[in-house]
This record gives sequence, C-alpha cells and structure tokens, in this order.
Amino acid sequence: MAIAAMEPDAAHAAPAPRSATAPAIRVAGVDVTFGEGPGRVSALKDVCVDIAEGSFVTILGPSGCGKSTLLRAIADLVPISAGSIDVHGRTPHDARRDRNFSFVFQDATLLPWRSAIDNVRLPLEVGGGGDAHADPADLLALVGLRGRENALPDELSGGMRQRVAIARALVTRPKILLMDEPFGALDEITRDKLNEELLRIWRETGTTILFVTHSIPEAAFLGQNVLTLAAHPGRVREFLSIDLPEPRRLAIRDTMEFIEITAHLRKQLEAC
Repeated sequence: MAIAAMEPDAAHAAPAPRSATAPAIRVAGVDVTFGEGPGRVSALKDVCVDIAEGSFVTILGPSGCGKSTLLRAIADLVPISAGSIDVHGRTPHDARRDRNFSFVFQDATLLPWRSAIDNVRLPLEVGGGGDAHADPADLLALVGLRGRENALPDELSGGMRQRVAIARALVTRPKILLMDEPFGALDEITRDKLNEELLRIWRETGTTILFVTHSIPEAAFLGQNVLTLAAHPGRVREFLSIDLPEPRRLAIRDTMEFIEITAHLRKQLEAC
C-alpha cells in the first residue's frame, strides 16, 4: 500500500518530519489571524511543515481551513501573527523581492489585448528579468502551445489560458511555484490533461510546487506529499507521503493502490 507517515492528530497540529537537508520552505508554529476584538478570526493555528527542495506538495482540506491563506503567507501576501516562515533560509519578504516564487491562481488573469507570448513576457517587463529568465517561446512550447504564440486570450480555450498562466509564472525561473486551485474552473477532461502536463513540467523544471485543491483524486495524483488541513482554526491534520509508480499516468487512478490512498484521504477530511 502506497501510504506512509499516517499519524493524524485531530486535536493538535501534526508537524511533518524534518528533512535531513534544509527544506525549500519551513513553516514553524505559524498563526494567521484577521480582524480585532470580537470579530477576530483565526485562519491558521500552530502550522508546522517542511517542504523539501524540488518536491510537489498538494494541500487539501475543507473550505475555510486556510489552504489559500497558507500559500499567501508563504508568498508574503498576508502577514503572520506568530511563528516563522523561511523560504530558502530567508523571510518571505526577501524571497518575494528576489522573485524566488511565482503564483498561479484559479483565474488565468491574462491581459486580453496582449498575445500569449506577450502575456508570458509581462513579468520581465514589470520587474526586469535579468540574465536568468527563461525564453517565453520555449516556455509556451513546454506547456504545449507551440504555434499559438500570437493568439489572443479570447482565441484560446480555458485550459490553454491556464497553460499561458503557468508559462508566465515560470518565465522568471522561480524556485517555488505556488498554485491556488489553478484547474478548479475547468471541465474534468481538460483538468485531467493538465494534471499530466503539470507533472511533466515539474519533472523537466525541478521547481518546488505547492498546489491547493479541493479534489481528493487530484491531490493524490499530483502530490509526492499531501498536506491535509483541518478547519476552525486551520491546522495540520496530516502530512502524507504518496508512493506511486513514476511517471504517473491517469490510468493509475483505476488501481487498488490509488483507490486506497483516496479512501484514506477522504476519511481524514471527514474527521476534520
């Protein structure tokens, strides 16, 4: 059975095991609260997890458990109230300034008057790409859009627009890619295709990926590890290692091995 490190604690945070080498991201005892006084809301409580360099971690949990808040805290988009976050040994603010990570949202947010390749170029024009940036045309080829460089967003399908958004996120050669339900609005067939494509891109680039999803099969298929969060307040329920044959193909979802993993994850969510 391809499940490891299954020691959930429904009442308290369950930190992931520390890696032998320095992780890409270390979240240590992090709280995030919004508001003041009676209206104060605790979004995350005592969250501890290490994300290994080059790993693919999916984040799963019920609505309101702080999945997106955790990504935004790592990206220095929301302040933390307690604890610490290290990104390659630096603060999220310093990592953001040095463009160590990129963000992909559910909406591709492409500029409608710019072609696909010009949308990919946008981060280089806004912040300066330096010598380390990737070639936009090569990235469009990487995400399967060779020949569509000059297409406008309204000439592309929803899945194609998300491919452009992924290429744009990779153009600065980020070490970390933060993805907040990027395929949530797509139909199931397109979503499945992009799941396979994303794994291929991850293998080719070696980028550390954190991927938020509400889909149990998607979390199990994509993640080397699945971080399950419990709600009210958001806290770590489990950090689960997934050991499936590589490279992963969609057909693996029909195997008993995969079904056992998703059944386990479903039980964890039901207990949250």
